[in-house]
Amino acid sequence: MGQNIILRLDECGFKVIAYNRTVSKVHQFLRNEARDTDVIGANSINDMVSKLKTPRKIMLLIKAGEAVDDFIEKLICVLHEGDIIIDAGNSFHADSSRRCDYILSKNLLFIGMGVCGGDHGARHGPSFTPGGAIEAWPFVKDIFQTICATAGGEPCCEWVTHGGAGHYVKTVHNGIEYGDMQLISEVYHVMKEALSLTNQDMASIFREWGKSELNSYLLDITMDIMEYNDVDGTALVEKIQDSAGQKGTGKWTAMSALEQGMPITMISEAVFARFLSALKDERVKASELLAGPENTVYSGNKKQFLNDLKKALYASKIILYSQGFMLMKATSKEYGWNLDYGSIAVMWRGGCVIESPFLDKVKKAFRKNPDLTCLFLDDSFELELKKCQNSWRRVVATCSLLGVPIPAISTALTFYDGYRHAKLPANLIQAQRDYFGGHSYELLNNPGVFVHTDWTGKGSSSKASTYTI
Repeated sequence: MGQNIILRLDECGFKVIAYNRTVSKVHQFLRNEARDTDVIGANSINDMVSKLKTPRKIMLLIKAGEAVDDFIEKLICVLHEGDIIIDAGNSFHADSSRRCDYILSKNLLFIGMGVCGGDHGARHGPSFTPGGAIEAWPFVKDIFQTICATAGGEPCCEWVTHGGAGHYVKTVHNGIEYGDMQLISEVYHVMKEALSLTNQDMASIFREWGKSELNSYLLDITMDIMEYNDVDGTALVEKIQDSAGQKGTGKWTAMSALEQGMPITMISEAVFARFLSALKDERVKASELLAGPENTVYSGNKKQFLNDLKKALYASKIILYSQGFMLMKATSKEYGWNLDYGSIAVMWRGGCVIESPFLDKVKKAFRKNPDLTCLFLDDSFELELKKCQNSWRRVVATCSLLGVPIPAISTALTFYDGYRHAKLPANLIQAQRDYFGGHSYELLNNPGVFVHTDWTGKGSSSKASTYTI
């Protein structure tokens, strides 16, 4: 990714100094990928700094964690007041917030910036989410808004806000990415297991769906994967180990949801699904012992069921993005970030893995109502869910009867049903907590006042008694 961003900067007319602690890699890069460019190599940190104009702008693309802190310390020793350090790796937002304060104390400026889009995005125009010291933004704005992707004439890069907000927005992007990938993989599993479709059949279906509201980068690459055959003429994807890896950003999103007390069930379920996939040996043994339903193949109208599946995927995607933005709202409130959600949707609109025209609808919803508490309370998304609802329910019910797991799609429906209920059974949970632990509870007709009940009548009288806490 670092090499590709260097090439992208050079392509767009910016002078770049390339440095790696393994200097031989710099020379190899200059001889090969960068041989026809104006990229300049550096043999040391001091050499790199000496070749930069002030204020110096140094972008780090290194492994998150201690390595970032170690390199920052080396830079602090050689930089001058007003110089800018940019961490463009996948750093944890709290680390970026800490680094921002620390670097400011050294009279330097810090930007913690998420870079979305992988190697391809880095080379041809990524999505950037910069945050940190606002004083640094005027010096780098033109650079990043020139090399980033664009969508609808708008750059997929805008200042997020202070502290670690830029990296936090990138973390939520990756969490949504986990959910998006899980949803599509579940649809693939249903098509394969319940409908007995071939990979070519699935590629054709995904191609057709790509012309609809489901159009997205992830759907496009899924179609390509379905069509790709190994040298023996069989589908390569079917030869890949069904144990998914991760780098941790999805887990960070789920952890943040727990910290904020937000029911971000779909991203958490996508992370858990990867954990379950990693239990390959256990699953193989279980498949030989545990019984499922006798009928595992759908026997109804396949065309109708595929239409239902398409609508279930779209409805679940609406819930996924709604949850992601709910989490950002909660975290933004805690840190005083005042995030611009319409702007974030634009930043994600191009150059990143969750790139999709769907984000235009998200942008419009938040620009129409910046205080929107939940995305699907917007009238356009509310209407979409209404259109999809019956199909969505049929898919969840059918897959349950056939024994085909669809954890993300089913948890999306469960969340929707929970969110739309004015009253949930938590009243019984509160009574249980009060019974065994004396935790107290509120009454509907007296909110804000907590009471405790002697549920057995043994505490003060022969009958149950209630008193105010």
